[in-house]
Amino acid sequence: MRVARSATLLLALLPAVSWAQQTGPAPTRSTDAATSEEAVTSRVPLEEIRRYVAVYNAVRAAYVDPVDDKKLMQSAIRGLLLDLDPHSTYFDKEDAEAFDEQANGAYEGIGVELQQQPDNSSLKVISPIDDTPAARAGILAGDLIIAIDGKPISAIEATEPLRGKAGTKVVLTLVRAGKPKPFDVTVTRQTIRVTSVRSRMLEPGYGYIRLSTFQADTGADFQKQVTQLQQQAGGKLKGLVLDLRSNPGGLLTAAVQVADDLLDKGNIVSTRGRISISDARFDATPGDLLKGAPVVVLTDAGSASASEVLAGALRDNGRARVVGSRTFGKGSVQTVLPLDNGDSVKLTTARYFTPSGKSIQATGIVPDVVLQPDKRDGEDALPASLTDYSEATLPGHLRGDEEGSDGYTAGDVLPGDGPINDALAELKQPGSVLAKQKAEAAKAAAQKKPDATTEAKKPDAVKPEAAKPEATKP
Repeated sequence: MRVARSATLLLALLPAVSWAQQTGPAPTRSTDAATSEEAVTSRVPLEEIRRYVAVYNAVRAAYVDPVDDKKLMQSAIRGLLLDLDPHSTYFDKEDAEAFDEQANGAYEGIGVELQQQPDNSSLKVISPIDDTPAARAGILAGDLIIAIDGKPISAIEATEPLRGKAGTKVVLTLVRAGKPKPFDVTVTRQTIRVTSVRSRMLEPGYGYIRLSTFQADTGADFQKQVTQLQQQAGGKLKGLVLDLRSNPGGLLTAAVQVADDLLDKGNIVSTRGRISISDARFDATPGDLLKGAPVVVLTDAGSASASEVLAGALRDNGRARVVGSRTFGKGSVQTVLPLDNGDSVKLTTARYFTPSGKSIQATGIVPDVVLQPDKRDGEDALPASLTDYSEATLPGHLRGDEEGSDGYTAGDVLPGDGPINDALAELKQPGSVLAKQKAEAAKAAAQKKPDATTEAKKPDAVKPEAAKPEATKP
């Protein structure tokens, strides 16, 4: 893998998902670029700072209860980032350490990916991680956590109560679409070791790899799983289904490594921002682990960030077809800026572009073959909160280049094995799924159309007899 410019980059859907950091020697900047960047940071808005200090002093002096200076300052810093975009945020030292732990794939907690809601009164469950206490307890994507151990979310700093010693219990109060009132779920914490790569044979010669997130070891694990599948196939696979459904992202370098393993040449992804350090380009190096065997990438509305980087790289280079539904549409890059007190700031600094030069911010990647979710009723129905699940619906999101274009509809979440079967069919015979969809649509239309024979047998409508004028009474 060739990196045209080193940079500290982060691609992540949520603070609780994972972070992507790539470090290296700072690139040499031209004098003009350095002068321009220094000029941006040197223009301090003194009048605005004076206004901030006046408000700060007013709160300290007149608020009904005493306010700790450190807490007040942290609130001010969080507020500074809050209205920028959904992915810029402030981490205190504990949050930063937890963020780092999750990127490495091991921590003590319940195993759930969360998003802080703008009103700070709830945490939205993006998805429970496979085979974790949260998943086994029945927590669903779209659930809202409104209290932890009876304490409202608004009174809790960050999500630390969800973490704790393995074996201890935590009670979550949830609000769920379709449920008339909140309810409690007790979850037992454990050491979460997220397995980001799983594989199996679908049919003789046809392999399946599931990437649930992009962690530090995802690239190496992907290579191992491909090797094992090839051995089971007798040396070479006939094809591979790469499942990125509801993969919320993670380490950019891991996604780039997987793409590089499947590409012989070509660009993988590039990033562009206001300052030169945000610009980077990643290119593939010779060598395709699958030796040219066809690939189908399976996506849905939960495929975001680094997942979209991988799907876009493979499709734009003609290496894979994409099957599923429109992806989430997170096309921004975050940089983690460590502070001298151990805290960190995660700041959006650039947008990323697929090899074709397209930004997918707030639009996502539209599959070559679009799948629809199975209809579900009652308790099995997907939460209403996931019916329009995309970057474009997040408050304060960055405006996309093609956002608002005609025909845009958010993608669907595609659970279950049905999409895998469709992806396999498309892998074995490109175009078969679309042909099947057209046949099913034609059959459904024919069933709705009245049968001509039946229509002919219907009796003629009886015409109402004309009203007779009443006799005039003498």
